Amino acid sequence: MAEDRRSQRPAGKGRPTTGGSGRPSTGSGRPSTGGGKGRPSTGGGKPRERGGDRDRPARKGDWKRPSDEQHPRTADQARYDGPDLPEEITGRELDRSITQQLRGLPEKLASRVARHLAAAGILVDEDPETAYQHALAARSRASRIAVVREATGEAAYAAGHFAEALSELRAAKRMNGATDYLPMMADCHRALKQPEQALKLAKSPSVANFAPEQKAEMTIVEAGARRDMGQLDAALRTLELAPLLSKSRSPWVVRLRYAYADTLQAAGRDNDALTWFHRTYAVDSEQLTDASERAEALEKRVNG
Repeated sequence: MAEDRRSQRPAGKGRPTTGGSGRPSTGSGRPSTGGGKGRPSTGGGKPRERGGDRDRPARKGDWKRPSDEQHPRTADQARYDGPDLPEEITGRELDRSITQQLRGLPEKLASRVARHLAAAGILVDEDPETAYQHALAARSRASRIAVVREATGEAAYAAGHFAEALSELRAAKRMNGATDYLPMMADCHRALKQPEQALKLAKSPSVANFAPEQKAEMTIVEAGARRDMGQLDAALRTLELAPLLSKSRSPWVVRLRYAYADTLQAAGRDNDALTWFHRTYAVDSEQLTDASERAEALEKRVNG
């Protein structure tokens, strides 16, 4: 069930999008990395040399911390620093709506946070754990900005850190009142073996006002929660109330049909499941699912 949930995870709208082709811009100058916390000051309190010329100020390089005094970074320091940022990621990859939320920060800090958010958005599908570490670095610097908490929640979800994802998405919702994250939050409850909590979110009044895509995502999660509780008939009824026969070829229709076919097979209705795997494949032009393979395997069982 966990693999099925992750492969069909709610799409979410809060992920920091890079816009356009998704490729990082190759800006001309190297963006400032900001920070510098914890480094020895090079200002007024320079050490002075001992010995012959006691009054001569120490020159650069005269004093270094002995290697045996170098301590490894703590977990908090590592989280704050985050993974290395490629020079080509400038932060300009983010949508304007996201960068506008960072305008209240000092310029260098905003630049650093934007670069970590952009890196998280670029990596979240291919390397979700590193994306999550980038999001944590952004959160360490700007934890009071909703879009930062939102991005951290989505990256945590993609990386399989469901308790952390739920906490971050709740924080974002408290800050901006948005309900877009409810399907993902409900799915986090499923992953944490709390299907009853997932069902409570699915019954939230705001779900009635969701766009078709969001409503389909919540329907899929709600049906999954029913399956978690062993209520296959209730799961099927939940999906049957959704627009399974929509003429749209949008991804949400593909995902809805696939969830229905999968639940039919789980209920032992192989012939019906075969029909709906074929109907899923018919609209799955982007090959978002393995409906074709599932149909082929099921045909062998039904006809064999």
